[in-house]
Amino acid sequence: MDLSVLRSLAGERCLLELAGVVDYASAPYLRQLVFRQLDVGASELVLDVSRLRLLDAASIRVLLYLSRRAEQHGAHLHVAGAGGAVLSALEIVGAAKRLAVYDGFAWPPEHLQREAVALAELPVPPGQFPADVIELVRRFRALDAADPARRRARNEVIEVCLPASRRLARRYGPPAARGDLMQVAALGLVKAVDHFDPEHGVDFGAYATPTILGELKRYFRDRSYGVRMPRRLQDLRLRLNRAREELTQSLRRPPSVAELAAHLGVAPHEVLDVAGAGGVFRPLSLDEPARGESQVTLGETIGACEPEYELVEHHEALRRLIVRLPEREQRIIALRFYGNRTQAEIAQIVGLSQMHVSRLLAHALDFLRRHLNA
Repeated sequence: MDLSVLRSLAGERCLLELAGVVDYASAPYLRQLVFRQLDVGASELVLDVSRLRLLDAASIRVLLYLSRRAEQHGAHLHVAGAGGAVLSALEIVGAAKRLAVYDGFAWPPEHLQREAVALAELPVPPGQFPADVIELVRRFRALDAADPARRRARNEVIEVCLPASRRLARRYGPPAARGDLMQVAALGLVKAVDHFDPEHGVDFGAYATPTILGELKRYFRDRSYGVRMPRRLQDLRLRLNRAREELTQSLRRPPSVAELAAHLGVAPHEVLDVAGAGGVFRPLSLDEPARGESQVTLGETIGACEPEYELVEHHEALRRLIVRLPEREQRIIALRFYGNRTQAEIAQIVGLSQMHVSRLLAHALDFLRRHLNA
């Protein structure tokens, strides 16, 4: 955390001189410090930002929030000494006037007894990464991989950062699904702890937050589809939605499939594939009525494999082979398999013995079997 604060007090007035950077990591601690001053009865809070190098947009929102909270406590908060990039940032977002940046302030010189504020000793704001987490990471990285103390130190880092990962998980999904999301966020936190390099000079929160959010988004991408879409089609679907909006504005009409395909540099059939896959988030139930109030369900309209279709080819081949048999054997086969007659009944009809009928039937079936297999 690259922020230092000097505090000066004069009765109910409080001057906080900020130096360094107010960003995602340090803004919560500045908020805690201002709350503490309001709690002890400060009626005027002046934030001197003349020595700030950076004030990002999220931190400006925090300052506006603190200004409103000060008014609710009957106090006044304003920002002084803004210049350069800090002043430009405040003016761009329209916060300069609301924070009274242009108003001067007079501070009694006899009361300029500054004291440094140890921000790291302030209570960790709920859901924020601790200020000393980088030192904790350095400590466990310095230990040997085989040392049991390294594992304990790593677990300590994860435990102190878990509230922050849970806060990120609570941004998404209904309460019923937050248990799974918090586990996914915790896995993202473990990845961030294992891959973070404190020597790069980047705040841990600035690295861990996108890592955790990336895990959450990957979870939604992989698990939110009722039917899993290939990654290529998922990415193309996002590009297709943006292209449709852009072309609708430029053409002043809905674009055609060919225009979308040309704009994206893909084949038209790929655009149709993505458009047809738009309903995979929530597939229709097979028990849903097929048409409005119809009693027929979608499941009943789905065709099934008919095993008889596979026999059509054999049936046609068999028909051509049967006509090649002698007429008497054709009649015996017809009586046996179409008439369901026994061999004794067939013998009476054709005027032969039952043994002779059996021999003719076996001969005919052997002829048909050999030629079908061939």
